[in-house]
Amino acid sequence: MWIGSKKELLSIIDFESSEDVFITPKPSTLIERILQLATDKNSVVLDSYAGSGTTAHAVLKLNTQDGGNRRFILIEMMDYAETLTAERVRRVMSGYGEGSKAVAGLGGGFTYQSLGEPLFDDCGQLNPVVDLAAIRDYVAWQEGIPKVARLPLDNPQHRYRLGEADGLRVFFAYEPERVTTLDLDLLAELVQTPGPTLIYADQLALGEAFMRRHAIRFKKIPRDIARL
Repeated sequence: MWIGSKKELLSIIDFESSEDVFITPKPSTLIERILQLATDKNSVVLDSYAGSGTTAHAVLKLNTQDGGNRRFILIEMMDYAETLTAERVRRVMSGYGEGSKAVAGLGGGFTYQSLGEPLFDDCGQLNPVVDLAAIRDYVAWQEGIPKVARLPLDNPQHRYRLGEADGLRVFFAYEPERVTTLDLDLLAELVQTPGPTLIYADQLALGEAFMRRHAIRFKKIPRDIARL
């Protein structure tokens, strides 16, 4: 165990007792040395198990020493992500301590974000509580539609249209409370001109030869089959 690392963490974050601190926090000097060997001045450093935020601390310290522009991405799933991990980074950036124990801030900035509801459940089906805009955005990304070319739900062409990628028109015929079927009626509603087209729906009522002849592709929306 790195005894000095506990003292370092305690000097930055106020804990009720030393037992509240991580059992084996790493000293920032150790991570800093690793970064000196493994990164250049413009590297992006990813820590998927951020813990107490030591990696961010080390990145900031190293940048002040060599004028680097390293950036960090921290991921932490535990409930202390905001109160410990992110708070340590804030204090290291702005400065901490008082009087003779005051430590100047290292500068910098970061964005703290929390995960929302998962897009898919454990069975790989769409999560019905996820916002429709997020689902549409994911499907559009998956189909290679550039962000600037993605259409909102209230676009003037059709609420199912997501956009176009490399000449392929993409539609997402999804209704949270009912099944959608790609049949002649829906096809006529969506497509007025010939051309390569991809349509997501719950069911398909058109023949394979017809689809091939009109350059239409179908993908089934992954949702709980019990709801269909």
